[in-house]
Amino acid sequence: MRIAMIGTRGVPARYGGFETAVEEIGARLADAGHDVRVYCRGAVEKIPAYKGMTLVHLPAVRHKIMETLSHTALSVGHVLLHRTDVALVFNAANAPLLPFLKLARIPVATHVDGLEWKRAKWNGAGQRYYLAVEKLSVRWSKQIIADAVAIQDYYRETYAAGSVMIPYGAPIQERCDDDLLRAEGYEPGGYHLVVARFEPENHVDLIVEGYSRSAARLPLVVVGSAPYAEEYVRRIDDLAAKDQRVKLVGAVWNQDLLDALYAGCATYLHGHSVGGTNPSLLRAMGAGAPTIAYDVVFNREVLAESGVFFGGPDDLATVIEQAEDDPAACRRRGDLARERARVHYTWDDVAARYEKLCLDLRG
Repeated sequence: MRIAMIGTRGVPARYGGFETAVEEIGARLADAGHDVRVYCRGAVEKIPAYKGMTLVHLPAVRHKIMETLSHTALSVGHVLLHRTDVALVFNAANAPLLPFLKLARIPVATHVDGLEWKRAKWNGAGQRYYLAVEKLSVRWSKQIIADAVAIQDYYRETYAAGSVMIPYGAPIQERCDDDLLRAEGYEPGGYHLVVARFEPENHVDLIVEGYSRSAARLPLVVVGSAPYAEEYVRRIDDLAAKDQRVKLVGAVWNQDLLDALYAGCATYLHGHSVGGTNPSLLRAMGAGAPTIAYDVVFNREVLAESGVFFGGPDDLATVIEQAEDDPAACRRRGDLARERARVHYTWDDVAARYEKLCLDLRG
């Protein structure tokens, strides 16, 4: 079966959850004998194939609103000239281009991601656009893909639309690379960790503020940056400057080091609030990181009994102190999170569900 994967930066995955999903799923579909084509943008080295997948490199307008849509428009044009049996479109923002695939009788499943319209980076027009493309995704897709039960519930209650729930997978780490951590200046078990893009709905500022109100003995290591949210980044910088225990280290592109940071932290502090199943959260769980998460339905769904939750800076300060006072209980929660990831969030299972979806789409 010919399968086109459209709407992401493509592979090899170097950026976010969509790209990781495309790589993990696409490679497994290719291994299963399918002809997988992935549309890519922004690659420094434009390789023609990767892990059995055929890569198509096309340009995009470098703009936070137009980049995705412009690249997807070219990708759809390519698909119309080079037929495929099934199209998997990632990101509801690409919905205005779905009619072209539908007119060409190419069955489409759209991965709608989270509640993008709730993100603070979008102004009134941006929010209206994302609300509109949710409706268009429902209208013009043969199937909607939700990565969490709570996203399924939202689409059913808001649009009376059914969907298929397929989460992301979690890489499993059984041990921490202590030598690598120490070589980079980190003590295993000796720091609290945040990994997040600096955007208001990820609550990095709230985490830094809550940590600063605590009597924590271990430092807070904050991994992340933001390409557009300058005012929000300044707020985080100002909060961190008032507390020498807070270490802003920027983006970490070394994936081995990032794996070690997850596996070696005393706690992982997760502030994401508007997505579905968050890939960073799954990565922390797979690494056995004791997780303290912002209290929203998505995080409770993924963590279940392995999580501890917070809603504001004061209760975050309290649970951080409790974690330091009882590290054995933290380790037990981390083990429980890893086991939950191993059972419920495996890439093999995720890819098998995508294969079944594609077979159903083709009919």
